[in-house]
Amino acid sequence: MGNGILVFAEQREGTLNKTSFEAIAAGQALGSELGQEVLAVLLGSGAQGLAEEIAAYRLSKVIYAENEKLKDYTSDGYADAMERVVRAVNPQYVVMPHTYLVRDYAPKLAARFGKGVISDCIRAQVANGQVTFSRRIFLGKIDADVVAEGEPPVFATFQSGAYRGDQATRGDSDAEVETMALEVGEVRMKPEAPFQEVKQAVDLTKADVIVAIGRGIKSKDNIAIAEQLAAALGGDIAASRPICDAEWLPIDRQIGSSGQTVAPKLYIALGISGAIQHLVGMKNAQTIVAINKDPEAPIFDIADYGIVGDLFEAVPVLTEEIKKLKA
Repeated sequence: MGNGILVFAEQREGTLNKTSFEAIAAGQALGSELGQEVLAVLLGSGAQGLAEEIAAYRLSKVIYAENEKLKDYTSDGYADAMERVVRAVNPQYVVMPHTYLVRDYAPKLAARFGKGVISDCIRAQVANGQVTFSRRIFLGKIDADVVAEGEPPVFATFQSGAYRGDQATRGDSDAEVETMALEVGEVRMKPEAPFQEVKQAVDLTKADVIVAIGRGIKSKDNIAIAEQLAAALGGDIAASRPICDAEWLPIDRQIGSSGQTVAPKLYIALGISGAIQHLVGMKNAQTIVAINKDPEAPIFDIADYGIVGDLFEAVPVLTEEIKKLKA
């Protein structure tokens, strides 16, 4: 019988992925409700400093698994290393962020334990010591509740924004960092640069403020209005699928089921009706502001603040007021 919660912290080229802190928050929430200790694991080579950064959070221990073969990501190396760590720790739950990297190696890791992965979870609830994981299916139309059967470990990944990174609790003192020099088997693949959709791809998952445009922008020439608002807020410009299909903005700016999934601090939707395919990509934003002339637009169902009106009148005024506040 396993015990404890092991959180995988992802790093690339010496930088921690911000979703790692979201995973820590998820692990801490589970640990608190289950009364179990929470550990974190970091894989790498020469990344001791990142392990110490993680140790500032309320964790019972940080395991730093070091091997030269872990310097760059490969599914062979990471699956092998994580298998050895999981067998050594014997946790009940392995919590991971739902990133491209994790999606690549986690199924291979779970298969080595005869398990599947409960992926892309939006929450985890505890009742009578049993954890129920919820994940969205059919493009977000239905929530499916999943309970793991059989012996631990249980492997689960959490969707970006399901937990906020700033919800991760720091400890009164740094956690112990245990360096685990482990063996890694044959790596059959040669590491390449991380996948990007296009040459100038933008990672909107790192943006704190996003201004997104939809059909209501009417023409490519009007995008400048949204860009001025984004600039005033220090944010990034994004779009719903029709805008990218029309090639008014590049595909790397698309938010939704066929684009990026984001969870910024502020998401401003301009002229976006709120089709479910778009909502699944931005519904976890901390604050959602919608401007749309249709009072029945679905976007208002999830918006924290809404303006029913003409975006061509509202946005310039909003931009000027923000500039005044920053002056």
